[in-house]
Amino acid sequence: MNWSVIFEPDTLALYGQGLVVTLQLTLYSLGLGAVLALACALALVSPRVWLRWPAQTFTYFMRGTPLLIQVYLIYYGVAQLEWVQARWDAVWPWTQFKEPFFCTLLSFSLNTAAYTAETLAGSIRETNKGEVEAARAMGMGHGMLMRRIVLPSAIRRMLPAYGNEVVMMLHSSSLASTVPALLDLTGAASRVYADFFLPFEAYLFAAAIYLCITFALIGASKLLERRFLGYLAPRKH
Repeated sequence: MNWSVIFEPDTLALYGQGLVVTLQLTLYSLGLGAVLALACALALVSPRVWLRWPAQTFTYFMRGTPLLIQVYLIYYGVAQLEWVQARWDAVWPWTQFKEPFFCTLLSFSLNTAAYTAETLAGSIRETNKGEVEAARAMGMGHGMLMRRIVLPSAIRRMLPAYGNEVVMMLHSSSLASTVPALLDLTGAASRVYADFFLPFEAYLFAAAIYLCITFALIGASKLLERRFLGYLAPRKH
């Protein structure tokens, strides 16, 4: 073991650069994915077939194929189409497809949106019927019912499952290392391995960083659950 190389300033700076990219990909994809998931979940529980079927097709495809394949389809597929490349320099949003970060972020966002949408849709379906009937008895329309009763309750109840999705998204972000010109935390470890041939030290150090972030995310998730789901905890006599 030669840990002195890992703790050299240049090596730590490389890991720091990779860590910033990893955190950006994770946080941005979760944010964009949450917005897409909300719209998709509402479509999944909609009685309108023309809304429900496209949403079901989207979630089925994104959950049924590996994330790595989705990254390749966008970066090596969509981004390399002649029709897209002809608009790289002039037409938005195609101008973004020449950026490896954008292609990776798009694939991550769509993937987490599909999983989150199914989780949220299931939580919406499990909303207590008594709450819905009481809201309708008060004269609430469908829109107000969803905004003030169903969605707040469903989002609170999905917190434990969503906490797992956040952790899985962090771990899945390591697939960004397969995209050229994009240096994430795993990519930084791979570069250290290639430069110094220190596989154990390089990847163990990256694993330790992932573990620290994971513990922080789990702790934050538990705090949120305790704050918003405390009323569901068994009462102590």
